[in-house]
Amino acid sequence: MASQSDLAEALEWFDSQLKDNIKFWMSNSIDNKNGGYYTCLSYRGEVYDTLKYCWLQGRQVWMLAKLYNETKEYHNHDILDAAIQGGEFLLKYVKVKDELRCYFIVTEDGKPVKLQRKPYTECFYTIGLIELYRATSNIKYEVAAEEMLQQLIHWICVDDSGLGMPALSGALPTRQLGYPMMLLNILTEFCGNEAEKREKYSEQFKWSVEAILKHDDGRWIHEYALESGGFPEGCQGRLSIPGHAIEAGWFLLQEALTKGDVELQDKAIRQFIKRPSEYGWDKEHGGFFYYLDCGINWFPTQLEWNMKLWWVHCEALIAYLMAYKVTSDDFYWDSFKATFDYVCSHFPEKMFGEWYGYLNREGKVNQDFKGGPFKGCFHVPRALFLCRKLLTEMTTKDNVETKKRKKN
Repeated sequence: MASQSDLAEALEWFDSQLKDNIKFWMSNSIDNKNGGYYTCLSYRGEVYDTLKYCWLQGRQVWMLAKLYNETKEYHNHDILDAAIQGGEFLLKYVKVKDELRCYFIVTEDGKPVKLQRKPYTECFYTIGLIELYRATSNIKYEVAAEEMLQQLIHWICVDDSGLGMPALSGALPTRQLGYPMMLLNILTEFCGNEAEKREKYSEQFKWSVEAILKHDDGRWIHEYALESGGFPEGCQGRLSIPGHAIEAGWFLLQEALTKGDVELQDKAIRQFIKRPSEYGWDKEHGGFFYYLDCGINWFPTQLEWNMKLWWVHCEALIAYLMAYKVTSDDFYWDSFKATFDYVCSHFPEKMFGEWYGYLNREGKVNQDFKGGPFKGCFHVPRALFLCRKLLTEMTTKDNVETKKRKKN
């Protein structure tokens, strides 16, 4: 069991890392001329590409607004102003005019470059704006967020043909794990603790949970599942992404705790958090694999399958700490500590701040940039913020219980 000193030591580390991380992004990513954020940043924080990847724009708006809303030290004008100018960039340039779509890439001054046939930019547009609404009370952000949420529900739950993916005769109807887990996360962020909103979207919450659970075969969490049940044949059906499984696990656990659903809580922890930690951890070199094949003695076709990526380890830190807080089971503290030790010794870059994102299997830095088309101000600061919050709650709870025992 974790001691008070263990918790305090971890809390101090997460607090320090969050300060360094936000300083890096606030110092280097803000585009004060055009609005929005640069995300292609070298290990020193230099901008090496001015294109703006729009799913990262929404993610950074969410992160800054969340920090403004839920912390004392980041509840300041600099953070709020940075979040607002990012939100305005979303409304003015990222959203397609007169359509409920978002561009995937725009130039630094907002000219469209690419429109993606996946809904992820729209997902982060939505959570960014709803969190910004909470920070500003400006109703236009809530209205824009809910309009896009309605569109996302249609694409994910009903009909995704509007995204432009052609229906081909040889392709079986499949669903990627990322879609229902993102919808669950968006609904959680959009509704917050508002009972009226949760009731309004209760069917969508239920659908998301049930759709996620269909990706579990009793041993592995599959990335793709057939809409009719079961899994596709071949490499697609055998693909497992430990990071996605674990992230889905803590999304499910959040929902279970909100609803007081003990059965869902157990499934989230045992099937989506514990099990992927057993097959996803590299027992030879440490760290989590990126992709795995569920078959016996098969390997994924993705060439980067055995790389160690920042975001996978971020999700594991959150999930293990959340599971330990709920269960007090040493397995989850030990798993958290193993991940924590690996992260501390491999990902953070001490001179300029932030983390490296891409390591090879042996844990050596493969690419040293701090931000790019996929890595922005999101997974690392979200993990640091949430783990710090969990550890603060755990140390406060333990201190209160210790005082009670002394009085008795």
